[in-house]
Order: sequence, then C-alpha cells, then structure tokens
Amino acid sequence: MDYAQRILQPGEAVAYRARLHWILMARGAAVLLLAAAFSLGAWFAATHYARVAWLVLATILGLVGAYDVLRGWLRRISTEIIVTNRRIILKTGLIGRQTIEMNLDKVESVLVRQGVFGRLLEFGTIIIRGVGAGLEPIANLAAPLEFHRYVNAVP
Repeated sequence: MDYAQRILQPGEAVAYRARLHWILMARGAAVLLLAAAFSLGAWFAATHYARVAWLVLATILGLVGAYDVLRGWLRRISTEIIVTNRRIILKTGLIGRQTIEMNLDKVESVLVRQGVFGRLLEFGTIIIRGVGAGLEPIANLAAPLEFHRYVNAVP
C-alpha cells in the first residue's frame, strides 16, 4: 500500500496521481551513451596505451552516468504527488520522508512553468500558492497542465 492510501481520511478519494517526468534520468543516459562511444573508440585506438586511456575514460563516464540515472530514478519512484477531493499531498523521500499537504479550499493559484523543451516533452514546474503560504516548486512534473486542471476541477 502506498503512502497516499494509508493517510486518506474517511470520505476522501484520490482524484489525480501525478509523477515526475523521465527527463530526470536523461542527463545520466546521455553520459552513458558517451561512455559507450568512448569504449567503442578504444577499438580503433592506435596503441595499447591509447586503448587503455579510452577505456578508463569510458569507465569513469559509465560510473558517473549510472549514478545519475540511479539518482533520478530513485527520486522519481520516491516522490508521490496526489490530488484528492479535499487536499494536495506531496511526499518525497525513500528512507527519510518529507510530506507537505494543502487543503484545496486554501489554494489561491496554480502556476505552470514550461519552456519550449518542456512543452514538447510534456513536463514543467508547478508552483501552488495558497492562503498564507504555498508549496515549494515541484520541478520536472509530468503533464503539469493536467495536474493544474485537476486541482482547479475538484470542488
């Protein structure tokens, strides 16, 4: 059972479940592709020392890329963003947990920030402003306009 199902109050139902976009892992995947290109370059090296240098660079880039992909994936699976019929719930963290909740009747506005690349791949940053306070920006949210629609549509 996920976090949201455990904390729902009686009569409360999940209206929308948002998630972070896969773009979190894109930089690490690009570095892994570069590492693969470097390891391929080792086959065409003229000397043994050049081949070893290419392979060392490929190994270092591979470790950095794998770390970045793993970090993005863990962040993506450990973040829950839920809109219920009463509130917005943001939970982050895999071992340590941070939760932020805001009642829907306290929401004043929902700001959506998307660049050109974000519009093409459907991700962006959401900022929720409420009465007296607001939620911190939620960056790299998949389908931010749909999230916006559900926050505004729930009575």
